[in-house]
Amino acid sequence: MNAPVKTPAAIPFDVARLDRLMEEAGMDVLVATSKHNVQYLLGGHRAFFFDYMDAMGVSRYLPIAIYVKGAPDKAAYFGHRLENFQRENNPFWTPVQVCNSSGSLDTVEKAVAHIRKVGAGTRGIGVELAFLPADAADALRAAFPGSAVKDALFVLERMRAIKTPQELKMLKIASEAVLDSMKSVIAKHKPGATKAELTEALRREETNRGLTFEYCLITAGSSLNRAPSDQIWGEGDILSLDSGGNYHGYIGDICRMAIHGEPDAELQDMLGDIEEIQRASMKPIKAGVMGSEVYAAGETRLARSKYHNNMHFLAHGMGLVSHEAPRLTATGPVPYDDYDAHRPLEAGMVVSVETTLAHPKRGFVKLEDTVIVTPAGHEVYGEGARGWNRGGTAA
Repeated sequence: MNAPVKTPAAIPFDVARLDRLMEEAGMDVLVATSKHNVQYLLGGHRAFFFDYMDAMGVSRYLPIAIYVKGAPDKAAYFGHRLENFQRENNPFWTPVQVCNSSGSLDTVEKAVAHIRKVGAGTRGIGVELAFLPADAADALRAAFPGSAVKDALFVLERMRAIKTPQELKMLKIASEAVLDSMKSVIAKHKPGATKAELTEALRREETNRGLTFEYCLITAGSSLNRAPSDQIWGEGDILSLDSGGNYHGYIGDICRMAIHGEPDAELQDMLGDIEEIQRASMKPIKAGVMGSEVYAAGETRLARSKYHNNMHFLAHGMGLVSHEAPRLTATGPVPYDDYDAHRPLEAGMVVSVETTLAHPKRGFVKLEDTVIVTPAGHEVYGEGARGWNRGGTAA
């Protein structure tokens, strides 16, 4: 008996919004080549075979999603032959979907032929300059010598800035799974475990909860070094776990603290200060509030802390990428232009807020939270375990 024929998915993004952004940027056609933006434009597709490695010996994997302004009927996707298995299970929405390429030049040549065939305007061609190999970029420019090749990073970032309910669901799953993984690792390890062992244990916990483990920034004791190592988490030592794990590409990124033993009054005071800064920065977050108010609230409370000389506050957007829109500062520890500081936040935006104390004697103390902008306020994903979690408590 033949399997039922599956129909292509609906267009997963706001077409009118993309058309407007492209018009403002002077782009007639969009050529997306990063894994995260291809995933976004196709509504979730990500080539499983190339999730960790692009190289194929003589070239590299290069997915290309094409969108023609005002003409979704001319959209196309060009990928590797192994993606046909996924396409059979979940057809793409694009009218043209050809998965038989084997390298960067092979794919871009197909993309050029398609743009010519559908008669797309090429006054401005939007590409991801940071995600386009040099050979493919040269071929694209040679094919359209009279065209302006423009960076599409901003256009695509603005599209991803407002998450759909399905995207938010995946972010919530990722955040809660990272938190549960941290709680499990802390509880299961008594004094004597190394930072490398703790990191590996966290990787297994996140993987067992359906996440793809990405990283763990980890400190122990009074050291400020955040890389996994043979350093031991000993009796009386504090521990910070700052980890990112993704669920179908969407990042769960939080930081929590732990200790072997009981925290003294100073440690309680430090983490309490950080908690107050976090809550102060979250308080103004809701749709319609200017993005700059997040920083104003967090930094105002930080300035009153007795530990302010060794502290910093950071707020940034996140989703398929750990640092994306909304962009809230041009002067913070991870600066970019502050485009969203001067504009109102919108429902569906996601803001990661983090307060760090790098104390020269007591060590590294930090909280990081994922905050969702809602019409009437905000919601925190992965809310628990905000105090001093005790290590080695599991039976």
